[in-house]
Order: sequence, then C-alpha cells, then structure tokens
Amino acid sequence: MIAFRSPLLAACLLALAAHSAPVHAQQARSFVSGLGNDGNAPNCIRTAPCRTFQVAHDNTLANGEITVLDPGSYGSVTITKTISIINDGIGEAGMLISGGNIGVLINAGAADKVSLRGITIKGIGFGGGNGIKFNAGQTLTVENCVVRNLSVGGNAIIFQPINSNVLSLEISNTFLADNTADAVFVSPTGTSFVNVVLNRVEMYNNNNCLDVVSSGLGPDPLGRMVVAVESSVAANNAGAFTLRGTPPAGGAVPSMNVVRSVIALNGTGFSADPGNTIVVGASTITGNSTPFVGNAGSWGDNYSNVGGAFTLSRH
Repeated sequence: MIAFRSPLLAACLLALAAHSAPVHAQQARSFVSGLGNDGNAPNCIRTAPCRTFQVAHDNTLANGEITVLDPGSYGSVTITKTISIINDGIGEAGMLISGGNIGVLINAGAADKVSLRGITIKGIGFGGGNGIKFNAGQTLTVENCVVRNLSVGGNAIIFQPINSNVLSLEISNTFLADNTADAVFVSPTGTSFVNVVLNRVEMYNNNNCLDVVSSGLGPDPLGRMVVAVESSVAANNAGAFTLRGTPPAGGAVPSMNVVRSVIALNGTGFSADPGNTIVVGASTITGNSTPFVGNAGSWGDNYSNVGGAFTLSRH
C-alpha cells in the first residue's frame, strides 16, 4: 500500500472526491400541498411535498407531473418545459391574481406540451391581471379549470404564440366568467397551423367569449387556422364568437365552426371579418342583440328565437 504523506496531495484527493459525489436529482413526479414546505426542494416527494407550483416546477424533470395533494393557494407559475399540473378533485387548487400579474405564464420550447387540470384562477382586483398566457410551446391543454373575475382588461386565457409550428389550444370542461376582457383570446404570429378546440366550455359575463385574430398568420403556404367549438355555452357577454383581422392573401381561409351549443343574451352572437368565416350548426341562438355580422352563417339546423317563437333558421 502506498501512503500519501503530502498534505497538499491529500487535500487535492479530497476535493476530487467531493466533486464526484452524486447530487440530488430532479423528480419525474413532484407533489404540492397546502401544508407543504418549499424547503423540501429539490425533492418534492409525497411525504415531504413542496408548497408552491413554481418551486415544484423548477424541481421537476421535463415531461414530468406536479400532483396536488389537498386544497390550497399555490401561487403563480412560469412554465418553461413540457409538464402537467394535475388536481384530480381533491378540492380547490387555486391562485389569486392582482397587480397586472399572470396566473400561469407559458414560455416553453417549440415542441413542449403543457397540461393544466383542475386549477382555479381568480382575480382579486388591485390592478387586474390575466389568468393563463401562452407565449411559446406546441400544445396547451386546459381541463376542468375555472378562471374568473379578472379586472382591468383581464383575459381568462391568452393564446398568443410567436413561434412557427403546428400549434394547438384545447379547452374542455372549463368555466370562464366575469372577466373584463375575453374568456379566450387567440392571436398567433408567424405560425403555420393553429388548431383551437373548445368542448363543454361555459363562458358568462365576459367581453368576448372567443376572440380570434388571424392578422398575424404567416403568408401562404403558412397561416392556416381551424377553430372548433362543441357543446358549449356563451351567455351574457358583449360578444360571443369573433373571427377578425385580415389574413395573408393566398392562404387558406381561417374558419370557425360552432356546433351543439347555446348562444344566448349576448350583444353579438357571431362576427367574422372579410377573409374569415364562421359557421354555426345544431345550436340554440336566442336573445342576442345582433345574431350575425359579416361572413358568419348557419348550417340551417339551428333553433333561433325569431318573433318570440323558436324556429329552425337558415342565415
């Protein structure tokens, strides 16, 4: 055996050993709890959960999940990778928004997919704010969520990607109400294909329910947009469904289809600027001050309140 008698050599060996020691790895699944502690990071495990979405996100691997264990207010979060935040019915997993802040801000990579399930976002005044804002990524899925009461120009969901990609916004079983701006605002820039799907979404007392702007789409052969709404309710809003702007010449016509839905007591039911088209079918349309504006029409199988009686309508 060789004995190292030099103090300097011994110190170098100790430093190398310390450098090669394993570090704490991030988790594929992290947990948050209203009784948790962010000091448990980087290991937000089931028996020692973290307290906020942001700390859990920062210590969860890409493609991982954040699981909510119990009711609580979990704070705003900025998402930069593929991740899911999941509350499967344990009570309210919420965040309170004010001062112009954003509840969930998504600045992810071009191929990243973000899923939010069972989240409640509520504005509490004091300068307004926005609920969910998607700046970059590939897919945003919103399930079983509530976003409401956002003041001072507050939007519930903003889908405003700036990267070129095939992009999707998918919203289901979600309640969007009492927001001074839009329930869903879609305004992509420079993208190739944009798909927006709303299924079983309730939208009440907003400025617009679904406000889609096609002006920022890329030129032909880019700039294609398809919007589909099914089994949803739009009531008591200034406007229900709007597809506006001037899309690039030569590209596919941006389109919105609304089926099996209720559009009631809004200022304007459907409004489409030239170069865009909205068609509604198998729906109930009643009590709107102006049912159709511009290039918006009916499949001819809707029930409309005309002269006090409900009849099948063809616009």
